[in-house]
Parts: sequence; C-alpha cells; structure tokens
Amino acid sequence: MRTGALARRAEELAAQGAAFATATVVRAQRPTSAHAGDVALITSDGHIEGFVGGICAEHSVRLFAWTAMKSGQPVLLRILPTEEEVAERQDANEDGAVTVLNSCLSGGAIEIFLEPTLPTPRVNVVGSKPIAAALEQLGPEFDLEIAAVGDNPAELHDGDLGIVVAAHGKGELEAIRAALAAELPYVGLVASPRRGAALIEELRAEGIPDDQLERVDYPAGLDIGARTPNEVALSILARLIETRYGDAYTPPLRSPSAEAPPSFAVDPICGMTVTMAPDTPQLEHDGETIYFCREACKTEYEATLEGGSPAPAKAAAPATAVDPICGMTVLAAPDTPHLEHDGETVYFCCDGCRTKYQQEHLDAVASS
Repeated sequence: MRTGALARRAEELAAQGAAFATATVVRAQRPTSAHAGDVALITSDGHIEGFVGGICAEHSVRLFAWTAMKSGQPVLLRILPTEEEVAERQDANEDGAVTVLNSCLSGGAIEIFLEPTLPTPRVNVVGSKPIAAALEQLGPEFDLEIAAVGDNPAELHDGDLGIVVAAHGKGELEAIRAALAAELPYVGLVASPRRGAALIEELRAEGIPDDQLERVDYPAGLDIGARTPNEVALSILARLIETRYGDAYTPPLRSPSAEAPPSFAVDPICGMTVTMAPDTPQLEHDGETIYFCREACKTEYEATLEGGSPAPAKAAAPATAVDPICGMTVLAAPDTPHLEHDGETVYFCCDGCRTKYQQEHLDAVASS
C-alpha cells in the first residue's frame, strides 16, 4: 500500500474513532525484506495494512503496537537476530525503546518506530448556561470531543472521559446518577459549594454510597479563582486533563472491525512471542493449540513429536511490561525497579515512577 493511500486510511480510521498505530521502519539491515521508510498501520484488532517486514517481524510489530496503544506512548522497537545483540541493547536501558530477539531475520535487524493514535476523549456537557457554551468552544483546543446536549439527558458511551453538569437545576440529579452508574472517570457539577452539598445529600438519601458521591467534583474545576465563564471552563478543562492522564481513565481501543484485540503466545522452538491468529502456523498437541512464528519452527516441533517427545522450549523472548506512571515499555527483569501490588509485580522505568506509584496506591490504601 502506497504512502498516500495509507495517509488516507489513517484519516478514515481517525474519523471512525478507531485506535491504531503507525509503524515506520527507521533502520533496516540486510538481508531483511523491509527498507527504511516503509510504513504500515496496525489497528487494535491486530490487522496490518502496509509492509514493515515479513511474517516473523509482524508478530513483534503487532505485540508492541498493541502495547503502544494501551499506554498511549510511542515505542522504538528494535528487532535483532542474535541474543548477544539483544543483551547489548538491553544493557543500554534506553527510555522509550524495547529490544526483542527474532532469529527469523537471517542475520538482519530492523528498527521500527511505533506511534499510537487514540480516539479523542469524549466529554458530555449537560446544560445551556454560558459555562457549557465556553466548554464547547474551548474543549477541542485541548483535543477533547465535547458532546453538548443542552438540557436533555446525556447519552453516555463506553469509554467516555467524563461529564460536566452545568444545567442550573435542570436534570442535575439524573445526570449525576447516570454518570456514577456508568463509572465515568470524571463527574463535575457546576454549582456553589452550598447548593452542590445539598444535591449530594439528596443523592445520599437515595442510597448512593459515599465512595461514589466523593467522586463528584463540585464546584467543578481546579480552584484558580476563576470568575468569568471562560475562566471557569478553563479550570474544568484542567481537571479533565488531569483525569485523562491519571489511572482512572483508559482510552477505548476501538477497532474498525468487530474482531477482538490480538492474543499472543510463545513459540516453543525459537522462544519468540507470536500472534494467536488463524493464519499463524499452529498445531494441536495434548488438547492445546501451539503457535509458531513460521512453518520451519512448526516442522521442527513436529519432528520432535515423531521422535516420541517434544523438544524442550528455548528461552522465551525477554518479557516486557508497561510502567503505569509514565507509560514507558520496560524490561520485566529482576534489576528493573518494581514492587508487589495486589499479588502482581509492577515494573517501572526508574525509582521516581516507583515512588510515585507507591505514594498514590500503596500509601493511600495504608492510610485509609
């Protein structure tokens, strides 16, 4: 697919609100089939449009394109053919880069820049007062989709960032109830402290738990001493931006098709992470489906079965994780900063991110 066609396709996906990543080959070492400047689009269902390498490279591109879409952060993916080269790159500990082993490259190496494009976060604005109009005007400047419904009930969508209720007494309780039930990350009420507290008491009397009511931000917005409608709208947008990049909001990874996100497995012969897809080489053994990066690995595995037992799996490709604070892809290794939380190991790019996570999650729980 030519670059112009890919650009048009990217515009179509963005207009559909679909998540995708743009993959650009920035370096290619022979004898790989890709060339510097090759471009492809990877949608959230794992479909690749364009060319950035053969079938083996595509497995890694799918995996880390999906990682980039989940974190919202770009990734420089290095696909190298030998364990020695991988170890050298990993020792460098470069921010925003991840290195994987791919012995299928026949001595070549590829570096691919993966840049995610995510749907514009949607914010519902209920009301027709000047503050609602100011939000509608200013929101797009901050890459927010403002769904202004006037005094009508908001039609909440899965993946919405939040709601701002500026209805001045018209349908406020209904809007807040719906937003809390939908677990929107941000629920803002434009009201004075006194009137806002009275509305919260009404909702509490209905039986809505305090832990939900505490999520209602009133008076809505960051306290900057705002007076004019535009200033109040700006303070609310500051809260929305804070929420957008916080832990409570996960961008919806909408797909242009009805297909589910890709799943991955480890090739037991070469140790590479591969896509669990119908067109991936595979076979059934002991009631399980085993996936391979290429037919050669599948054939080698079949030969071991004919000999009586499968060959022991080679070491899996280095595991990675996403730093929940900065979104960077990091190596899931013993010397990577990490901590245990809820029975899982959480990895970080640096001690600073680990400390911030501990303060926001572990310390907060301990003090509650």
